[in-house]
Amino acid sequence: MTYFLAAVLVVLCILVVVSLVRGVIAFLKTTKIDLETGEGETATDMQLAQNKAMFARIKYQALAIAVVAIILAVSR
Repeated sequence: MTYFLAAVLVVLCILVVVSLVRGVIAFLKTTKIDLETGEGETATDMQLAQNKAMFARIKYQALAIAVVAIILAVSR
């Protein structure tokens, strides 16, 4: 059981990193568009992509914390 949960934890950590990178890339693209146009308004598609990626990161982090709590409870 612990080995399975450890594998799930590794997968969740990878998903956290992937969603973080996707969110940062969307943020950088939005910033680039703002700098090139000279306007303070950003592309809404990029904002939605950034928000979606960051929400996914938070979700995966919460699941990873839950798995760690289960591992600690099982190991006692």
